[in-house]
Amino acid sequence: MPLATPDGLLTGLVEQATELQPRTVALRRAVHLRPEQGLLLPETQAAVLTELADLPLQVHTGRLLSSVVAVLDGSRPGPTVLLRGDMDALPLTEETGLPFASQVSGTMHACGHDTHVAMLASAARLLAARRDELAGRVLLMFQPGEEGYHGARHMIDEGLLGVDGPAGVPDWAFALHISAKVASGQVRTRPGPIMAAADVLKVTVTGRGGHASAPHDALDPVPAAAAMVGALQTMITRRVDALDPAVLTIAHIRAGSTSNIIPETAFLEGTLRTLSDPVRTFVLDGLHRVCTHTAAAYGCTAEIEIVPGYPVTVNDPDAAERIERLARAVLGADAVNPMAEPIMGAEDFAYVLQHVPGAMAFVGGCPPGSDPDTAAPNHSNRVVFDEDAMARGVATYAALALDVLRDSGRAPA
Repeated sequence: MPLATPDGLLTGLVEQATELQPRTVALRRAVHLRPEQGLLLPETQAAVLTELADLPLQVHTGRLLSSVVAVLDGSRPGPTVLLRGDMDALPLTEETGLPFASQVSGTMHACGHDTHVAMLASAARLLAARRDELAGRVLLMFQPGEEGYHGARHMIDEGLLGVDGPAGVPDWAFALHISAKVASGQVRTRPGPIMAAADVLKVTVTGRGGHASAPHDALDPVPAAAAMVGALQTMITRRVDALDPAVLTIAHIRAGSTSNIIPETAFLEGTLRTLSDPVRTFVLDGLHRVCTHTAAAYGCTAEIEIVPGYPVTVNDPDAAERIERLARAVLGADAVNPMAEPIMGAEDFAYVLQHVPGAMAFVGGCPPGSDPDTAAPNHSNRVVFDEDAMARGVATYAALALDVLRDSGRAPA
C-alpha cells in the first residue's frame, strides 16, 4: 500500500492517474502511430495541443521547432517546477506486431518518448484538477529533438529558462524516462552523474595511393588508420582514471574500393562517452594528439573533426533524493531500485540541469511476461513497453510538482 504523508497531499495520486489511464493510453497510441523525427514534429505537436486545450494553461509553441510549453498557475505564489517530456522518434522500421504499430516507414517510437508525452499530458490534467493545492507554477516542457538534435538546448535558446520566459526561472526541474530493461513500475535514479556526455570523432587519414603490389611506392593510409584504433584504446586505458571512466568506440571504418589498389584515404568514425567535464576535455585533446602523431609515424596526415554531443547529465543530490522519497510514498516502499552506476548513454535533459537544480529518473516499463534481462531494449525496433507503467509515471510527475509547490521556501541559489 502507498505510504500516506502526514498532510495527505500525495494520497490518491495513483488512483487518480489510473482513472486517467484511458486518456493516457489513447494519446500514447495516437503518437505511436504517427511518429516524427527531429525538431519539427507538427502532428505530435498538434496532438499535444489538442489534449491540453481544455485545461487552464498558458500555452506557448516554439518559433523554430515544434515545442510546446504550458504553464499551470497555482492558487497562490510560490516556486516553479519544470517537468519535461520529450516527443521525437527514431529512424527505425517497427517490428513489434502491435495493433498500433508505426504507420510511418522508417520511423518508430523505439525509445518510449510517446509514453513520455502521454504521461506528462495526463500529469498536467491531474495537477490542474488539484490546482488549489499548488503554491507556485508548473512549467510543462514538451520537447522535440532529443535524439541527437539538441532540442532542449534550442528551447533554452528560445527563452524557456530565462527571467522573461513563460514561467520565469524554474526552481527545480525533473524528467522521467521509461525503460524496457527495468521491472514495470520501478523507479531508478541516483545522485550525481546519471548519464554520460557523448561526442563523435571523425578522422580522415590521407596518404598516397598506388598499386597494391608496390606499397613502397605509395603511402598506405590503411595501416595508419588501423594503428590509430589500437593507439586510441591504449590512451583511454593508460591515461584515464578507471574510476572516472571514458568509453571510446570506433564503430565505422572505410577505405579503398578493390583488392589491388592502395587508397589515398581511410576514414574512421566513433563515439566518446565520458562522465565528467575534466575527463571529457582531457580525452578530446588526446584524440587530436594520438591521431595526428600516429598518422605522421606512417608518413600520412590526419584531419580530425569532433562533433560535440550532449554534456554529462548530472542529478542534483537533493532532487534525486526527492524522487526516491516521493516514489516510495506514492508507489510503495519497494518501488525504488536505486542505481549504483550511471549509464553511458546520453540525454539532452543535461542542458536543463546545467541551469536548474533537478534530476532525471527511469520508470520501468518491461512488458508483462518478459524478463528485464532479456526484453528488447530501448532503441530496438522490437521494443514493447508496459502501458500500465504509465499511470505510475503520471503519479510520480504529479507528486514531484505537488511536493515542490507546497514548500514555502525556494531552492538554494
